[in-house]
Amino acid sequence: MRYELVIFDNDGVLVDSERLSNTILAGYLTELGHPTSYEDSLRDFMGAAVHRVHDLVRERTGQRLPAEFDEELHARVFAAFERELTPVEGAVEVIEKLAADAVPYCLASSGSHERIRVGHRKTGLDRLFPHRESGEKNGGGNVVFSAQDVDRGKPAPDLFLHAAARMGVAPERCAVVEDSPLGVRAALAAGMDVYAFTAMTPAGKMPGATGYFARMSELPGLLGRSVA
Repeated sequence: MRYELVIFDNDGVLVDSERLSNTILAGYLTELGHPTSYEDSLRDFMGAAVHRVHDLVRERTGQRLPAEFDEELHARVFAAFERELTPVEGAVEVIEKLAADAVPYCLASSGSHERIRVGHRKTGLDRLFPHRESGEKNGGGNVVFSAQDVDRGKPAPDLFLHAAARMGVAPERCAVVEDSPLGVRAALAAGMDVYAFTAMTPAGKMPGATGYFARMSELPGLLGRSVA
């Protein structure tokens, strides 16, 4: 089968943001009286939209996070992005290869549109992913989708199904590139093949993936079985 669309997660797959954002999130929750280690943050929130933070804190403690939580968290994360964010090693080359081979691709991220824009401007990925919040196709088929566009974030399949529908591709013709257990679960629930990036998360914590890879340079070979 030839894939008609490759759908990329963003954080940890295209931009090397997971270490930055989870360090900041863990520190901020701890400041607010909810002790959280970096490892806790990765386990509970990696690959999730920010509403999951609110939901888990309320479920575990019965308390609500302050009204300004999202705004303050985003401000801290965006400041760190502007200082330190880089692309994941090899990610730019993978996207450029797909473009050169005329393989359609898009992005489906748990992050907000603003978070995606900030990270892509800093890393130069904006030239490969023109950002249109309306979700309309552009000439190269490069579209950015956010969890803001759907009712339920990962691990629900909604975001991946939304991206495929807007790109005009059936779910079974899509390949997803993910790096978190929540993202892999979402892709499988959407009926899509999923290739799991193990740079930060061991393969054993992402069961059911179509394939696993530890370096971005390995991904074209995996996808090439279907897109070559």
